[in-house]
Amino acid sequence: MSPAGSDPLTACHVVAVPYPGRGHINPMMNLCKLLTSSNPHLLVTFVITEEWLGFIGSEEKPPSIRFATIPNVLPSELARAVDMTSFVEATQTKMEEPFERLLDRLDAPVNIIIADTFLNWAVDVGNRRNIPVASLWPMPASVFSIFYHFHLLADNGHFPFELSAKSHSTNQNDDRHYFEWLNSKPPSSVLYVSLGSFLSVSSAQMDENAKGLRDSGVTFLWVARGESTKLQEKCGDGGKVVAWCDQLKVLCHSSVGGFWTHCGWSSTLEGMYAGVPMITLPILADQTTTSKFIVEDWKIGWDGKRGVKGGDFLRSAHISEMVRRFMDLESIERKEMTRRARELQVVAGGAILDGGSSKMNLDSFLDDITRF
Repeated sequence: MSPAGSDPLTACHVVAVPYPGRGHINPMMNLCKLLTSSNPHLLVTFVITEEWLGFIGSEEKPPSIRFATIPNVLPSELARAVDMTSFVEATQTKMEEPFERLLDRLDAPVNIIIADTFLNWAVDVGNRRNIPVASLWPMPASVFSIFYHFHLLADNGHFPFELSAKSHSTNQNDDRHYFEWLNSKPPSSVLYVSLGSFLSVSSAQMDENAKGLRDSGVTFLWVARGESTKLQEKCGDGGKVVAWCDQLKVLCHSSVGGFWTHCGWSSTLEGMYAGVPMITLPILADQTTTSKFIVEDWKIGWDGKRGVKGGDFLRSAHISEMVRRFMDLESIERKEMTRRARELQVVAGGAILDGGSSKMNLDSFLDDITRF
């Protein structure tokens, strides 16, 4: 699938290629929507695999953003967590060639490529074709700094071990009745649970999560792709389990009073924007750093493993007690955490207004790319 010819008024043609994962596709799409809303003469070709088109093809987007697909050269999204190494290697070795063939098919000349930082081959493509490449980093700036300065650990002899060799490293919109369900709940009474779409916790841990949530007596909305029917049976009538939801809209709903998150950066930003306290359960990479920010620095959440001994496995008794206490709106600790979350919400909202840091940076970037 490739987009139709460009409008004669198009001032700039952007090709956006996200890393194939919900936590990367969402921020790339949000960036593209912001760019096109700021400049009506911008055309965006948004490149995804055919499988991902099936997941997001019917989601709302402006007409100036058009999907284009490459073949399914990667392990399926529905099974990639089983062999993450093979998936990561495929993103580095199998996407470049079909992406470049797609560029040859586009009618409008490409002014700039915006690529996820983890798709480093996009820079090689841009260099070969003399097309500027902008890199979208989907994690906290602090983690970017860690990556950028990582070589200093080896340069200064700080590694206590030898480095390993370098390695390459179904649309669910039918579930939208969950909004009617949320509308029926009291303010701040629902715990929203989403533990990421890329890496899942074990089946045993999912069962403990379900039992803990059910026993807590707290109303919850849980997003669990591929397992929603089974988990709904385990959870009973105390909450609702769906395969997909519009996360930002859910977090901003008046009935939602908490967010149990894996600490993906996009999810964290959305939680901050909504002003909801969080329970953190990081899995890998930047998520542990982000959890530290939420719990220790910003003080707007709890560590989900707080008080857990003997490894990372969370028992249902721990979960039910934690969730019950976390959602106790009358506790002093909860009130203070909510107050800080609301303060951070104001800061986050101000950043996207005229004169705010995010708005000014976006305008500056847009000005730069329309000069090419």
